[in-house]
Amino acid sequence: MKLNEIKDNEGSSKDRIRVGRGIGSGKGKTGGRGVKGQKARSGVAVNGFEGGQMPIYRRLPKRGFNNIFASEFTTVSLGRIQTAIDAGKLDASATIDAAALKAAGVIRRLKDGVRVLGDGELTTKVTIEVAGASKPAVEKIEKAGGTIKQLSAAAEKSE
Repeated sequence: MKLNEIKDNEGSSKDRIRVGRGIGSGKGKTGGRGVKGQKARSGVAVNGFEGGQMPIYRRLPKRGFNNIFASEFTTVSLGRIQTAIDAGKLDASATIDAAALKAAGVIRRLKDGVRVLGDGELTTKVTIEVAGASKPAVEKIEKAGGTIKQLSAAAEKSE
């Protein structure tokens, strides 16, 4: 087979319908838009308009708010940390903190700090310094003989 012999499968692509190109095409004159009116004109998008009926976004009550001071943590599982240690990306003898996790490519961005979750297994003895950790994560780290120090989010962000 050569490059010039490659063809699309039968029926995999359709030709574009050229509207408004004469009555013989079957899509001439109004081009499938019906007759006159707002939606027959160009540049019209009537999003959320329900023909004069009270729109749903106004019928439903407002609820809740977004806390602009809320901390958003980057989560990382113990399984991912163990995988990085096994691959040689993280040094188990050194302290594992947010900067080390980012440098190893375990996490992409720090946000307001790192929170360790207990998914996966940890078999290596490690020392971890992060903003937070779940109870199962703390138990698994201590079971493996390691220690975890939970910093405040503000202290970790300043590093």
